[in-house]
This record gives sequence, structure tokens and C-alpha cells, in this order.
Amino acid sequence: MITTGFYIPERMEKLSKFEIARRKIYISTPDFRHQLNIWRFEGHKIVFTNGCFDLLHLGHVDYLAKAADLGTKLIIGLNSDFSTSGIKGPGRPITDQQSRSTILASMFFVDAVILFNEATPLSLIDAIHPDVLVKGSDYEVDQIIGADIVLASGGEVKTIKFLKGRMVIFLYRNQAQLQPVPIRSPF
Repeated sequence: MITTGFYIPERMEKLSKFEIARRKIYISTPDFRHQLNIWRFEGHKIVFTNGCFDLLHLGHVDYLAKAADLGTKLIIGLNSDFSTSGIKGPGRPITDQQSRSTILASMFFVDAVILFNEATPLSLIDAIHPDVLVKGSDYEVDQIIGADIVLASGGEVKTIKFLKGRMVIFLYRNQAQLQPVPIRSPF
């Protein structure tokens, strides 16, 4: 019996919207490999971007929607709590990785969220070899981690302009008002 969509074949029950979102979250690249192979076989144009996505706001949604428009499948590399703390400093992330990944995966235009524990997504990009690598326009192409890998395999590297005044630094001027999330490595 062949099934399509998000169904549990043994019970043929339709999954809840929340469970569908949770099934788009992967803890490691090997966990994601099977899904990536299916998308490649089906001829999808794979778009990859990454970030901490702590304190998700309208600017993030706009950026991710524009990234999704560049292909047919959007994969987000999400910094783990451990990784985010190393990048953003003490007291970050504000929102834990389970919440951040679930919120991102609940967006209809996001097809997969993969957590990574390293400071950069280089090994993730090397494993996925996306057709399009996307970052914000605050980066030059030669500054984008993994750009060399994507370009060498015939892919594209794009930058997307941010919504004016929609970065976290503008939204939250007094970081002391924010409560930190306890940091623990999931790995």
C-alpha cells in the first residue's frame, strides 16, 4: 500500500498540524539524508539558509519567505542552543531550540529544519549541497560560509535585503529586560 502526504501507514490516520510541523525537524544530517534524496530524485530546487532565529519577528518571516521563493524546497539550518550561546553570548538564546525549530517548521513554506551544534553550518552545507545558498544582504557573497562549496557544484549564492527596522537590535533595545534560557548541549 502506497501513501502520500503526512500519514502514518500502519494506522492510516491523518497527522495533526503540530505533528506535521514536528516531522519537518531533524536533529542531524544523517537523519535528513533520506528526505533529501527523495527531493533530489523528484527534481526539486533545494534552497538553504541558516541562523539562530532567536526572538522570531516579521523580518525573519519576510526573509524566509523570500528565500523559499528561490526554489521548491526550503531547508533551514538552525543553530542549537549551545551554538547560539557561543555566537550571541551569555543569556542567549532567549527562546530554546525546541521552540525555535517548531515555530520555524510550522511555516508552510519551510520544508525542513536541521539543528546543528557547530559555530557555522559548513559541514551541513557540504552534506546537503543546496542549489541555492541564501543569507541576508549584510553579507557579501565571499563572506558567506559555504559559498565556495555551492558555487563549485554549480549552485547559486544569493543575498536578501532585510525589512527596514526589523532586526532584533532595533526591536529590543534593552536586552536586560529579556530572560535567558538555560543552555545545554543536545549532543
